[in-house]
Amino acid sequence: MNGSSKVAVIGLGSMGYGIAQSCLRAGHETYGCDVVPSQVERFRAEGGATAELVEIAPELDAVVVVVLNAAQTQSVLFGDDALVSRLKPGAVVLACATVPPDFARDMEQRCTAAGVHYLDAPISGGSAKAATGQLSIMASAKPEAFTVAGPILDAIAETVFELGDAAGAGSAMKAVNQLLAGVHIATMAEALTFGMTQGVTPEAFVDVISKCAGTSWMLENRAPHIVAGDYTPHSQINIWPKDLGIVLDIAQSADFKAPITAAALEQYMAAVELGLGAEDDAAVAKVYAGRSGLTLPE
Repeated sequence: MNGSSKVAVIGLGSMGYGIAQSCLRAGHETYGCDVVPSQVERFRAEGGATAELVEIAPELDAVVVVVLNAAQTQSVLFGDDALVSRLKPGAVVLACATVPPDFARDMEQRCTAAGVHYLDAPISGGSAKAATGQLSIMASAKPEAFTVAGPILDAIAETVFELGDAAGAGSAMKAVNQLLAGVHIATMAEALTFGMTQGVTPEAFVDVISKCAGTSWMLENRAPHIVAGDYTPHSQINIWPKDLGIVLDIAQSADFKAPITAAALEQYMAAVELGLGAEDDAAVAKVYAGRSGLTLPE
């Protein structure tokens, strides 16, 4: 697949929209698809192609599926509209949601049986890097799938980790990443609010800890949201019960104990119970603040 490709990006949320923009910017004929019509209209106004998915599916070279979970991924590929059955032989599906490795392997088998390539391609980097084509992709697939997906990967990713020649390895690595990322955000919130009990302001916390050994990428990225009192969702609280739940399910199947992951998951569940699920995941700090009678910046 050389030069300009026809690609559909399914799921125009904070990550998918940026991926669609990056495909468009790279010169690909890009179709944006979402259950929210205003997102589709917005993308078309920016230059996105205008056919409906069921009409254009047989002409697509690639489909990037950027939905929430395994159930939605399966619904897109093999549900009522059965996208895979409409794709031409040799097209490639790039599946970006965080899913269990066994699910990725099953999707690969079903796509292969239909003559379609499947790339297990979970993503990392956040909405800003999605919009600039600088994602990291933890990918595994047959070599042919990488070849066909190459132009799309070039458009959306700064780094593509080729982790194996079959689906599952990419999703396994994403689970490892999500364990760390979810724990880091919750721990950042715990440390920031703990500091407040000792007279350390959130501003001072960010200024000092971001330059000390206790920092992390998540701390440096999310703690400023708390300082600004801005919980516009770049990554929602709602993501973490799902993703850390997947981590714990995988751990259980491997007879592996993950107590720190479980403790972090409890904080996100508490945040959801407080009605914070649709807020930025830095809002998990509100759980700690509420328990201790602390007032976060507004």
